[in-house]
Amino acid sequence: MPIDAAKAIAAEPRSTEINWDHKDIQLYHLGLGAGVPATDPDELRYTLESRLHVLPSFATVAGAGMGVVGGLSAPGVDVDLAAVLHGGQSITLHRPIPVRGRATSTSRVAAVHDKGKAAVLVLRTEAADEDGPLWTSDAQIFVRGEGGFGGERGPSVGGGQPDRAPDRTVERTVREDQALLYRLSGDWNPLHADPEFAKLAGFDRPILHGLCTYGMTLKAIVDTLLGGDVTRVRSYGTRFAGVVFPGETLRIRMWAGEGRVRATVTAVERDDATVLSDTVVDHT
Repeated sequence: MPIDAAKAIAAEPRSTEINWDHKDIQLYHLGLGAGVPATDPDELRYTLESRLHVLPSFATVAGAGMGVVGGLSAPGVDVDLAAVLHGGQSITLHRPIPVRGRATSTSRVAAVHDKGKAAVLVLRTEAADEDGPLWTSDAQIFVRGEGGFGGERGPSVGGGQPDRAPDRTVERTVREDQALLYRLSGDWNPLHADPEFAKLAGFDRPILHGLCTYGMTLKAIVDTLLGGDVTRVRSYGTRFAGVVFPGETLRIRMWAGEGRVRATVTAVERDDATVLSDTVVDHT
């Protein structure tokens, strides 16, 4: 069997030392489209080192970690990369991420779920520095054709959007060069840059990184409903439901609740095709 769930979960965690400074933070924020308008005081919090704060989704690119490809090389996991989809992402913040940091990142396969036609691997990365835990990040990886092994189905995802009009709706333009800039934060998959490679993968042109859409959405929610205060975010999760192409416009619908924001994200130019769903930000 390509996936031995018991062996994958029992494997020793992998640890690596990671570090970052203001340049990594600024590059990440610019890759999300921050800095427009360039002199806007609200945008300078993302781009100017003397005012810098850290958007919590930076946790997904900080240092090497296990990453999706690394997780798929874990003991007990032997799958075809062509059958792999990044199905969802969540992060839990234990305290605000510092502008400059050094931490130990520990990664493991936390769970393997049997969805019938697919298996779902939960790749968990935990980061801690000398002062204690910083964040926990879970990537949910769908592996098509590897289900049906008799394992637990795992928790149901979703909950959908509230049955009412959104409290706020904003639009964010994805620049034509945004994938080229975002990939400098560490995801070098040619799917996001090379037209020929994208065609081999079934797309007529390169697509935007799902984690870039993920970060753009969190920034929009923080800026729109949380007063621009990144330290209010406690956790953030989403399900990847479709692709985004550079040059498109994201429409982000938000529903505010007590300590929680729900959101959906669609591509305006493709008749509001859903790209992120079941999106939830828990906050103070």
